[in-house]
Amino acid sequence: MEIVGAVQCYEWGKLGNGSLVAQLARANDTGLTVEPDKPYAELWMGDHVNGPATVKASGQSLAKTIQADPVGTIGSETAASLPFLLKVLSIRKALSIQVHPDKPEAEKLHRQFPDVYKDPNHKPELAIALTDFQALCGFRPYPEILQLIEEWAPLQTLLGPETLARFRANPDRQAVQCAYEQLMRSEPEALNRCIDAIAERMRSAPTNATGELPELFLRLTTDFDHDVGLLSIFFLNVLRLKPGEAIYLAANVPHAYLEGDCVECMACSDNVVRAGLTPKFKDVDTLLRLVSYECGPPAAMLARARLLNEDTQPYTRTFVPPVPDFAVSEIRLPVNVARQYTLDNPITGSILLVAGSPGQATLTAADGQPIADLRLGTVLYLPSSAGRTLHLQLTGTDDGNDEPFLAFQAMANDFAAK
Repeated sequence: MEIVGAVQCYEWGKLGNGSLVAQLARANDTGLTVEPDKPYAELWMGDHVNGPATVKASGQSLAKTIQADPVGTIGSETAASLPFLLKVLSIRKALSIQVHPDKPEAEKLHRQFPDVYKDPNHKPELAIALTDFQALCGFRPYPEILQLIEEWAPLQTLLGPETLARFRANPDRQAVQCAYEQLMRSEPEALNRCIDAIAERMRSAPTNATGELPELFLRLTTDFDHDVGLLSIFFLNVLRLKPGEAIYLAANVPHAYLEGDCVECMACSDNVVRAGLTPKFKDVDTLLRLVSYECGPPAAMLARARLLNEDTQPYTRTFVPPVPDFAVSEIRLPVNVARQYTLDNPITGSILLVAGSPGQATLTAADGQPIADLRLGTVLYLPSSAGRTLHLQLTGTDDGNDEPFLAFQAMANDFAAK
C-alpha cells in the first residue's frame, strides 16, 4: 500500500525546493505546495503519534490501518504498532548536541517529565548519508582532545588550572569527563569570553588553526552565537560521510548532525536529551549524567553494511544494528544491468522508500499481482500479507541516464542471528 509521509518543518531544515525532503515529499504527495522560504527538515514514514503517515488510497493513518488488522499488516496478534520509524533529513544548520536515553532511562524520564520526554521508548538510530554529510559523533581519542586544548589558550582558561593539570597528568576517560562537565557548566560570562577569543583568533589567522575546525566553528557562531555547544567540536569527532556511508548511534553516544541529507531509521521514539546548539530546552544535567565518554577515531564511528545474500541479491546491503527494533537495506540497482530483481519482505512487514529512479519500475507479488509503480518519492508499506518474496522490474532509460535505482527498506531486525 502506498503511504504519504508526514513532513516536519523544523527551523534547521533546508529551504524550499533546495531541500531533498521537500523534493521527495512533493513527489510523494502531489497536493503538497513547497514554499521557497520554508524549511523542510524531515519526512517521517511510520506510525509514530507525532507524525503518522497516511495510506494514500484511504486517507486513514498508517497507525489505524495497522491496528485494524495487525495480523495482515505486521504479522502479529499481539503487537499493534511498528517498532521502527524511517525518516529522511535535510539539514541546513546544525541539530542539537544530544544523546538518546536507553530503555530504562527513557521510561524514567517519561514518568518524571512527560511534557519533555513524551514516550517511554529508547531511540537508537542509524543515519545513512544521501549527500555529503557532516556530523559530530562520539568523543575524540583522549590525547587528541588534550592536543586541541593545548592549542587553544582560551579553552585552557575556561577549564581552569586544576582541570588542565589533571588532564595533562593523565589524558584518560576521567580527565575528559571532568573537563567536559566543567565546560558544559561554565558561567555565561566566562563562556562568552572563551568563544569570542577563539573566534577572533580564527578570523585573524585561520591558516594556523587545526584542520576544518575554523570553518565549522565560525559557521556555528553565525547560527548559534555564544551557545556552549560550539565548544563540543574540540571534544567530539567531526565526521564527513560520503553517500552510502553510515553511523549508528547507540544509547548515550553524544552526537549532532551538522549539514547534509540522510536516511535515518530508529526505534519508534522521539526522545532527545539536548545540551547545546539549540534554542530548545537544554537538559545539561541529564545529558552529563547519561553521556558515554568512550572514545575512538572517526573511522570507528562508521556503521558497516552486510551483503546477506550475495548470490541472489548482490545489490542489496543491509545495516544490522545490535537492537531488535530495526534494520535497513539499501537496494542500489544498476539500471542497465539488473532489470529484474528480488526483494524480501519479512513477516512483520516493511517500509520501502524510492530515493532514486531514473527509469520506470514496477513491484509485483510472487504470484504476479501488481503492487505498485515505483518512482522517485514513492513510499510503500509492504504488509505481511504481501508475502515474503517480491519482484522488481526495471525499464532502462532512453536518455543515457546511468544513475542507479535506489531504495531503502526499513524493517524489524531479525538478522542479528544470521
